[in-house]
This record gives sequence, structure tokens and C-alpha cells, in this order.
Amino acid sequence: MSRFVGSIPALAAAAGFAWAPAAQAQANPEAGAVAWIASYTGEAAANVSGGLRQGQDYAGQLVLGADVDLGRAAGLAGATLHVAAVDRHGRNLAQDSIGGGTSVQEVYGAENARLGRLTIEQSLFDGRVVVEGGRTVANLSFLSSPLCANFQINSACGTPIFAPRTSGFTMWPVSSWGGHVQGWLTPKVDVHAGAYEVNPSHGGNSDHGLDWSTSGATGVVAPFTLGYTTGSANGALPRTYEVGGWYDNSDYADPLRDAAGGLAAVSGKPYAVRDGRSGAFARFEQTVTRPDPASQRGLTLFGVAMTRTSGQPIEDRFLELGLVQRGTFAGRDGDTVGFVVNRQTFSAAALENLRLIRGGAGGSPPADETMMELSYGVQATRDIRVQPNLAYIVNPDPFTQPGQLRNAPNALVVGLRLDVNLADLTTHARTN
Repeated sequence: MSRFVGSIPALAAAAGFAWAPAAQAQANPEAGAVAWIASYTGEAAANVSGGLRQGQDYAGQLVLGADVDLGRAAGLAGATLHVAAVDRHGRNLAQDSIGGGTSVQEVYGAENARLGRLTIEQSLFDGRVVVEGGRTVANLSFLSSPLCANFQINSACGTPIFAPRTSGFTMWPVSSWGGHVQGWLTPKVDVHAGAYEVNPSHGGNSDHGLDWSTSGATGVVAPFTLGYTTGSANGALPRTYEVGGWYDNSDYADPLRDAAGGLAAVSGKPYAVRDGRSGAFARFEQTVTRPDPASQRGLTLFGVAMTRTSGQPIEDRFLELGLVQRGTFAGRDGDTVGFVVNRQTFSAAALENLRLIRGGAGGSPPADETMMELSYGVQATRDIRVQPNLAYIVNPDPFTQPGQLRNAPNALVVGLRLDVNLADLTTHARTN
């Protein structure tokens, strides 16, 4: 708690710096120029069996920001300013107790206060082209989905874990320079491409998102997609189908060999520095039942398949399937039931490196990791959502703790997620 309180001045500094244009926009006599953002997500988790030991941890995320319509605020038609400051706090159960490298608390990571987003978005040609750039992250615009709000495990959300584990794909809230362009070929078909600075120096807890230099940058990651999307307005059953990939020219460590081609775990020399990795994916979200078009009730299926296409990352493939049923019992239209299962398949080079580090102790590391989660989301009020969940991990991976000499037992995790829309909560409280 003391670390969280101590971070408030930095959060205030980031928010105050970032919100200066927004505060001016709010003073504009034309209403509706500013949409305020304030939310809190808390995620508790305890492994009741399995892992290296039993334990419990909590991680939380506070987000404060605004979307400013610069057309209304400053006469810049089609332009929007996006601002968000973030404070993350807590501990990681996967690291502390389970012995795996993939978190069961998706808001864990970059545990401090920082500026997570400061971008200008411009809509062109009657909305057929959108351009955005500034301080941002790739997974705000690529490989993200609102369905993630129904889950807590980090292998599925906020972005399938394969992308950041096999490339420099930048993840919320560690912002760097970047931008993207999205264009609609038809009302349902779009092409989308972006480029983002890869700068590992920004990931530390001492970075608050206010260092905008490119010192420490190692390259650029460029995601791209071709998508087909329908919504409630142009399809009876909303859907998204998307194919795409990324190319990353940033530096990374070879998972097995040193610069001379020898086995780094044997030679004791540093792992070779490589550059150039790429991957491809296909994903879908398909609503399959929608009894009442005027209601949000319905069942949505989703899935993703991902593979490496070049380079030497620590994973070869990723597969995921899941479902979300919105609307459960009578009168519970906002409640949800969600289930997701995914599998990460590790590369032969990464597995061989672990075998060498272990030196024959503890047996061979597992070739893959499977994670699954079952959740029930209770929409307690318009602005408060409580979501108990159960997760099961088969073969927790040890890649973030290579010195771990034994395989961690499969783990059963009990979790609880809380989401509070603070911005609307105060408004609704005043109107009730």
C-alpha cells in the first residue's frame, strides 16, 4: 500500500501534464468536447493446489484520462486527442507461487505510475481512413478485443501472449513512439498497419512514460491486418474475421547459442544478439445466437491461431478457443459466462537451453503450456462488475525463471476480478 501511495505524485504529474489540453477543452462552452476516463481494475488470485507452493496475490490498475474531440474544442474537424495515465500496483502470483512465466492477473506488469497514452487521431475521407500517432502501444490497436474484459489470465488478455513473447510487440501501459493507419475498403472490410518503437528501457519500474527520447531503442515492430467486421447496424450476428502478422527488426537474445555458434549455457558466453523476427495469425469472433436484436444477450465464439514465420523466438505456435455468453438468468442481461483455453508450444531451441541449464536435474522441461479459465461476471450496477473465476494451468512454463530446476506441478487458481467505471459512477450517483 505504501508503494501505491508513494506513486500518487508521479501519477498526478503525468496526469496533470497530459491533461492540460483536456482541461482547456472542458472549459469550451460547447458541451460534449471531453469524454473523461476513470476506471479501476483489481485482480486477486490464489493457487489452491499445484505450483511450487500455495499462495495468493493481488494486482490492480487505476486509469485516468480523457478523449478530447478537437473539432468541438479547437475547430480541428475529425481530430481527437487521447490521453491516459496509469498506476499499476501489486504482485504476480505466477512468479511468486506458481512457478510459471505467464501471469494469471492480466493487469500485472509495469508496476508504477506512468503516462500510458498521448496521441492524436485524425479521421479522413468521411471516416474511411483513420490515422493515429504519438506515445502509444501496439496492443491498443492490434490483437485486442472487448471480450478480454471477461477473463483474467494473461495468456488470453489483454493480447494473446504469443505476440509479446515472440517479438517486440509493445504492450499496455509501456508506451513508446508509434502509430497506425486503418482504411475501410468497404463498410465491412478494412486494412490496417502500424509501426511502433521497441525500447526495452521503458519497461522498468523507474520509467514513468515521460522520457520521450529514443535512447535505448532497438528497432521497430510493424503489425498489419486485413479484416472483415460487422456490427449490430450491418449484420444480424456481429462478427470479426482477421488475418495478419508482424515484422520486428529489433534486437533480441538467441534462445540457445552464443555469438560463436556454441551453446551459451555450456560456454558461459553471452547469448548471441539477433534481429529480425516475424509472425502470422488468424482470428475470429462470431456471435452465434442473438434472440433479441434490441438486447445484448447472445453467445459469441472466438479463437486465434498464431505461428512464428522467421527468427528464433522461444515459442513456435499458439492456439486459442473460447466463448462468452452475455445474459444468463432471467433479469440478468448484463451477466456473462466465459470460458477460454489456449496452448503455447515452445521452440526446440528454448527447450534445449533449459535442459542444459538444468544439467539433467528435474527432468525435461514441458514442450507446451495449456491455460484455461471459467468465469462468471456479475453486473452488480451499471458501473461495477464483479467476476469470480477458476483457472487451471497444465505445465506452467519456467522461461522467466530458468534457474528453476524442477517442473512446477499443474495449478488450480481461484480468482476474483473487480471492474469499476469511476467516471460514470459519480455521474450516475448524482442523477439517482
